[in-house]
Amino acid sequence: MNGYGLSRERFALLFSVMLVAAAGNTAMQSLLPAIGRELGVADLWVALAFSLSAVLWVVMAPVWAHRADRRGRRALMRLGLIGFIASNLICGGALAFGLAGLAAPTLVFAVFMAGRGLYGAFGSASPPAVQAYVAARTEGVARTSALASLASSFGLGTIIGPAIAPLFVFAPAGLSGPLFVFAGIAALVLLMLALRLPDDTPRSAARGPIVGYPSIGGGGDGAQSEDAERAPLRWRDPRVMRWHIVGIVGGHGQAALLGVIGFLVIDRLDVPLAHAQESIAVVLMSGAVASLLAQWGLIPRLRLEPGQLVLWGSALAALGAAVTGLAGSVYGITIGFALASLGFGLFRPGFTSGASLAVERHEQNAVAGMVTSVNGLAYIAGAPLAVALYQGAAVAPFAAVAALMLGLAAWSAAKLRTSNPAA
Repeated sequence: MNGYGLSRERFALLFSVMLVAAAGNTAMQSLLPAIGRELGVADLWVALAFSLSAVLWVVMAPVWAHRADRRGRRALMRLGLIGFIASNLICGGALAFGLAGLAAPTLVFAVFMAGRGLYGAFGSASPPAVQAYVAARTEGVARTSALASLASSFGLGTIIGPAIAPLFVFAPAGLSGPLFVFAGIAALVLLMLALRLPDDTPRSAARGPIVGYPSIGGGGDGAQSEDAERAPLRWRDPRVMRWHIVGIVGGHGQAALLGVIGFLVIDRLDVPLAHAQESIAVVLMSGAVASLLAQWGLIPRLRLEPGQLVLWGSALAALGAAVTGLAGSVYGITIGFALASLGFGLFRPGFTSGASLAVERHEQNAVAGMVTSVNGLAYIAGAPLAVALYQGAAVAPFAAVAALMLGLAAWSAAKLRTSNPAA
């Protein structure tokens, strides 16, 4: 046993399901700019492909969370993994045809976007099913520790995905190589799931949290508990309205930065796409590590209130965005992006905890659902808007993010005061 009431083998398998979902998606995020450039597709369409899967994840994750009890947790884990595998095979196959000149770029990217949509719609089934499986078999402190460990798999995946993706860019597959490799890894996890994880006959009902879309510096946060009915908390409630503003503004800043960072690396370095992909991976890894440093290292030690986390996180994100936009080398871009990610790593928990502390205990499920929705909303418009600005001037989206986050820091210093009725 591992201390959580589950065998080590079983928990490792559940951890792997979560890890594959996060690592595979963030690896894809690191590849998208190079894929678009290789196919000759407009950068805006690349950003829309990123947004499509995020939107579908946000829409479908609550659906799968509600069905965890009725359909069986292992069955939904299988569905999520099959969706992930199918998505990667469709995207990889379309890309391979396009790179070989066997299909028009427009058709290739249309199929590619459909594959990405498949991931958002069905890949989102696995995380809530995994967490429901654990929740049904653990209690008290053991449940809290087990779910926290599972959540850390998303953070670890944001580092591993971009780190290993360039290793699988090889002839003749080229940029489609990582997609096939990650599909193979997921297939192995699916096989082990079928062979080693028993069918679930839970001792008690437990639904999985609604897990946020896995992305660099923001994977898996804002989970919504599903084991109670939602309280009638309104979006315009003055207690949470200011935190919604914080989440929407800051979320758009982070989504915008993620949407253009790959293009910036490609254009500033002016090297072949295969070489640029390695640098993109380094930059994204630095951001993931910085974000996890903030969440796992700084926040527990600094003990700042939510408003202070938003203030200092926004200020650091503004500085990092400015440094990134002005940098002329991969070293400067890496430092700037890491600094911005450190800021967003402070900002996001500040927003999440601030919204939670603003309401009563019986309203926690409702506010958690709102937080999850706000986090997803940013990915609808943030990346496409940033790419549109980037096409006008490379520095424009970074200047816009810096100004946005600096304005948010000033606003939060004046407006945010933490109250704690839930205590």
